[in-house]
Amino acid sequence: MSALSPRQIAKTTLGAARARGARPGRLLRRAGAWWRQAAPPAGLIAVLIAGWEWAVRAFGVPPYILPPPSQIAAVLIADRAILLGDATVTLAEVLLGFAVAFVVGVALALAIVSSRTVERAVYPLVIASQTVPVFAIAPLLIVWFGYGMASKVAMAALIVFFPIVVNTVDGLRAADEDLVNLLRILGAGRRRILLTIRIPAALPFVFSGVRIAVATSVIGAVIGEWVGATRGLGFDMIHANAQLHIDRVFAAIVYLSVMALALFGAVSALEWAALPWRREGTR
Repeated sequence: MSALSPRQIAKTTLGAARARGARPGRLLRRAGAWWRQAAPPAGLIAVLIAGWEWAVRAFGVPPYILPPPSQIAAVLIADRAILLGDATVTLAEVLLGFAVAFVVGVALALAIVSSRTVERAVYPLVIASQTVPVFAIAPLLIVWFGYGMASKVAMAALIVFFPIVVNTVDGLRAADEDLVNLLRILGAGRRRILLTIRIPAALPFVFSGVRIAVATSVIGAVIGEWVGATRGLGFDMIHANAQLHIDRVFAAIVYLSVMALALFGAVSALEWAALPWRREGTR
């Protein structure tokens, strides 16, 4: 084996150094891109909070009307144990309700796409269900399922059921019909076409619906707790409002907002990991 020349050694060493520096450089670029996206909304939020604090103090607004952000922050610290316990209950209701809606919604979407009869019978009812006010259903769910977790899970599932079904149906129908016909010519059955063509084409639509659903599922759980509950952030908000502890109401809202953002971010991260072809297209 011949010895390497000094020029070859230099090229090899330089290439290895570049390879070692590629990953940190990529991480720095991603961190910079993340900061460019996060800085504007973070700055706007900071300005709004500062303006809120100044306006409340300058105009002497009573805290039972609108408390300053500093008072809300104090409640978040002082009552963190109670708020965190109630947030855990609400989060469990949200996750269970979303899981029920996702399983039933995807199964129903598959049935709608697979059968014209099911589509004509069920799809109009799914769309018509959105005309029923949510608050009109909540008392009925309390009567049917009681004051426990079941009624809140059902409310959260009803809230998120529609976007999951509609987006999944649209995604399954968005498959390339030329590819579908090609597989049919090659003798593929419905199951093979579904697994190889329709489901991969539907995944971006499904994730879009899931992002909307997982954030709005928090609304369903809280509405259920408002109507009747013994624990949860919605229950905490109702009692705090009755006692004019508006700072406690805002503290619960902060927890709900963080919860919704975290769930939205988790779904977005899952989409980023599960759909590499979309990730490549956004670089």
